[in-house]
Parts: sequence; C-alpha cells; structure tokens
Amino acid sequence: MTSPYSSEARSLLSRLKPAFQRLKCSFVEERSRAHFSSHMGEGEFSKWRKLDSRKFGLERPKISVASWTVLRNLRAKGFEAYLVGGCVRDLLLNKVPKDFDVITTAGLKQVKRTFQCALIVGKRFPICIVTVKGSAVEVSSFDTIAKDSGEKAEVSQKPRGCDPRDFLRWKNCLHRDFTVNSLFFDPFANVIYDYTNAIMDLKSLKLRTVKPAHLSFKEDQARILRGLRLAARLNLSFSEETENALYSLSSSVANLSTSRIFMEMNYMLSYGAAERSLLKLKRFQLLDILLPLNAAYLSKQVHNQLGIRSSVLMKLFSNLDQLITCDRPCNDSLWVAILAFHLAICSNPQHPIVILTFTSLLHYRTMEESIRFARQNAQATRTDMPEIMGVLDNLLDDEIVERVTLFIEQVINSVHVLIKKESLLESITRFPEFPSSGLVFIPQKMGQKVKNIFNILGNGVNSVKANERGQELRHQLLKEGNVNETRFVLGKILATTLLHSKKRTQGSDAEDGKNDLLVTDQQQKLGDFEQTRNTAGHLSNYFAMDTNVNKRRATPSSYKKLSDVATKRTRLSDGEWGSKGRDSHSHGSNPGKKILKDDHVNAETRSNR
Repeated sequence: MTSPYSSEARSLLSRLKPAFQRLKCSFVEERSRAHFSSHMGEGEFSKWRKLDSRKFGLERPKISVASWTVLRNLRAKGFEAYLVGGCVRDLLLNKVPKDFDVITTAGLKQVKRTFQCALIVGKRFPICIVTVKGSAVEVSSFDTIAKDSGEKAEVSQKPRGCDPRDFLRWKNCLHRDFTVNSLFFDPFANVIYDYTNAIMDLKSLKLRTVKPAHLSFKEDQARILRGLRLAARLNLSFSEETENALYSLSSSVANLSTSRIFMEMNYMLSYGAAERSLLKLKRFQLLDILLPLNAAYLSKQVHNQLGIRSSVLMKLFSNLDQLITCDRPCNDSLWVAILAFHLAICSNPQHPIVILTFTSLLHYRTMEESIRFARQNAQATRTDMPEIMGVLDNLLDDEIVERVTLFIEQVINSVHVLIKKESLLESITRFPEFPSSGLVFIPQKMGQKVKNIFNILGNGVNSVKANERGQELRHQLLKEGNVNETRFVLGKILATTLLHSKKRTQGSDAEDGKNDLLVTDQQQKLGDFEQTRNTAGHLSNYFAMDTNVNKRRATPSSYKKLSDVATKRTRLSDGEWGSKGRDSHSHGSNPGKKILKDDHVNAETRSNR
C-alpha cells in the first residue's frame, strides 16, 4: 500500500533537487579552486621549461621592426621585456602573427616616458600603445592589476629556491586564458619560457585552459568564444575538461556586453577562418544564440539531409576565407553583409538570371551589362541549391529590373533582423522550434553601413556606372571598409558561390578578361590548420606533427529541391520581412559602445589574439 506521505515526500524532493545540484556544483567548483590553489602553492617547478628558441626557428628576422625597437629600448633602460601571448604561439607554429605584444617590468608611465609616441588606454586593464614608424605595439606591465577584480592572491610568497624573475613570469601566465597563450619569449637570450606545459599542448594540437576550465570560463565568458576561434583557426582539439565546460557554459556568452560579442565575432569571421568558426559555433549551440535566424535556416537544410558544409551559408564564408588571411583581414561590414544576403536569399529564392544580375551589379557593372552577364551565365548557376529556382525560363529585361529592385529591397530589409530585436523576434516566429531570446549584438550603425553596400541602384537602375579596375583585391581598402571595395569583393564571393566555375558560357564578358566575376583558376588556399600541421619539420627537434591535410567534404551532387516554383514566386513578390522592415528605416539609431572603451576588453584579450 502506498504511503500517504509518498506524494508529499516526492514533492519535497523535487523542490530540494535544484538546491542539491547547486550545492554539488558549488562543491566541485570549490574543490577545483582549492586544488588549483594548492597546485599553485606546490608549484611543480620541475615542469617549468626554458627552451632554446633557435631550435624552433625563432630568430630576430621573424620579429617585427616596431616590436624589436620597443623591446630594445626598454632593455636599454634596465627593464625586463618579453614578447608574450599569441605572437609567440604563432611564431612557434610558423605563422605570421597578426600583431606583436610586449610585457615589461616597467610601469606604464615609465613606458610612456621612454617613447615619444605612446598613449596609455584602458581603465580596468590599462596598456600603453607605442607607435614606432607607423606601427602600433601594445605594451602591458607585470605590475598591472585589475582595480576591481577583487581576486585574492593565490600564492602569498615566493617558494624557496625559485628565481624571482621566473616567479614573476609564472604568476602572470596563471592569469591567462589558454596554455598556448601563456608563453614568454626573450629574443635577446633566445629563450622561450613555458610554465604551463604549453609546448606539449602545441605538440598534440590541444587547447587547454590554464585554470580549471569551468572556473576560467566563469571568470570571463569571452574565453568561450576565443577558445572556439583559436580551435578553428589553428585546428586545435579541446581537452576533455575544456570541451565539457564549453558544452555546459556556452549559453553564458549571452551575458557578455553586445560590443564584446561583436568584437569576438569579428575576430572569428574577418581573418580567414570564418567557415570553421561557424562550424564550432554550431557544434556548441552558440549559433542558435548569436545568429538564430541564420541558424534556423541552416538547421532546416541539415534536417533535409544536406551536408552542413554544402549549405549556402557555409559556402559563402568558405569563399570569403579564400580571399582573406590573418594578416590581410576584411572589414566587419563584409561578413555582416554576407549574413544579410543569406537571410534574404533563404527566405526569397531567386531566378538564376535575377540573382546573377544582382551579383554583377555589386561588381561594378551597369544594369545593361549585368543583365547580359546573367543571361550568358544562367546555365552555369548552381540550381542544386534550394535558394535558387530550378528554372531557366527567359525573362524580359523589364521583369529582371523589377525583380532585382525588389530583391535589393529585401536584402536591405533583412539587415534589420541582424540589428533590431523586434525584427528578429517577428521573423523567428516562422520557426517555432527555434526559440530566440532576441539577442542582437550587431550595432545599428554597422547596419546602416551594410545597407549602403547594397544601395547599388543610386537614383535609378540605369544610373549605375561601371568602374574600370583590375581583378586584384585592394586589401588595405577592404580592411578599412571602403564601400566600393567591399561591394567588389562581395560580388566576387557571391559569383564564386553561385556559379559552377568550369561551366562558362562562351561569348561571355570573361573572354576579354574584363570584369570576370568568377574566381577562376583560384589558388586553393590551405586552411590555417593545414599550415599548422606543416610545421613538423620546423619543430622537429621538439615534436612531430601529423602532416595529413584534412580535406574538405565533397559537395553532394544534389539537394532536395523546392519543387513548387509558383510558391517561390509568391514568396518573392510578397517579401518575407513585411512592412515593419521597411518602416524601421525611420527608427533612430543607437550605436553600440566603442570597443576600445569596453571595460571588459582586457589586456589578456589583446595579447592572446
């Protein structure tokens, strides 16, 4: 017979269960913190390594002139000075660092007095930006401590027999995010200092946090995004502890400031590893949080048994990666424009001639030239994509102009979904199985910039002027966000994504070598991870790496096509965003905080890029 108190007992247990779980989590966290503090006290100094940098190929010519000048001048003043963080990691992997960061025993005011052009920036985590011959070097100080961190010293005194300089460097590296970012390099003594077993992690291409992973990610949720970016760019795998913490704490990224999220996303998508970064975001359920509508379209395609790498979103960013590198990045407006185009084309499938005309307009052609290009290359369009109508019926010029004009409006309106919470929540209602919190991290000011990129009709479709230019990319203009250069590169990316490169129609504009939209005979850019693996000979004195190149998955020969062309035409004419998207043009803008003024952007973020 059932006890009369059993239901009450079950009710009581159900109420106490969350408390037990919190208590268990707190116990595990405290145990990890205690173990970490004890570990720091014991030191395990026998594992500290001082390595000859010359055996890794790290020599003076690989260091930038500006950073060498800063190091030399600080040493001349009697201070210790080292290269630190991501630049050391990249040099070990035989990669060109995006920038060089210096850390010194000098105070920041002393650094400023040492150089003619120097500026101290930041409040919680100040650094000194030193400019040498037009190049900026970020200098941090060992003495810099976050004013409001409230962190207690985990090591009260220097252990017996420990060199004071080793102790200083060791304490500093314990505040860094990942072991591979905790290396110090003294180019004067040709010594690399490793206090966290970072060299072995590089050997195994393993990404591991310095502190216990869940403590590290709770301390700074941005480390979650940074870890995914590093793993994507360098093809690193996660340690088991780090991976488990990523899964359990990934949703905490939503607690970051929108400016911090935007900055981390820009590092992910602007430096040549965008496709792999998006795959990492998808794997750890972060794409659903940060880009919910793009993620919903992507999940629909995967659900329909389409390979994720074969989706339009991944192909667009893969082709972006073919054109940029870590030392030749694009402006953030380009990847935002790609996201907006993806939303528009997914919700409004287009006739091949229409989408090719739109693409050609971005690439500096007049409307007349663009229509001619589209007609000549329509049969080469990838109609195996559900976003492209599988029809090749002819369209009159007036109908093409009308449809292109409508699609441009739809693309511009799709920008609102990326920058306005109300537009996002309205659009995501079409996917009830993909709930969204309405998180929007792209500033409205950026949205206006992207709208200008798509404003390719001017005062009328016949007023567009073709610009004479070669096919080379002007990387400096692209980095600065020049609108014409961004349009040019966007047109190239769209054409490469939408056209079969080997199915060119004879008599097209490509024959005379002018305004060729396709990236034909394109150098097959090896991913950053392939370059990393090819450093085996470079690091052979210390460890060997697997040189097998991960090959991209082959594109499936076909998609499950949308067969109802009439439905597509109706969706095209009606538009997906409705009147609210159009009305939002008149709404006031509220640009996000400037990244440089975000107190959460600390010295660790800068030195570990």
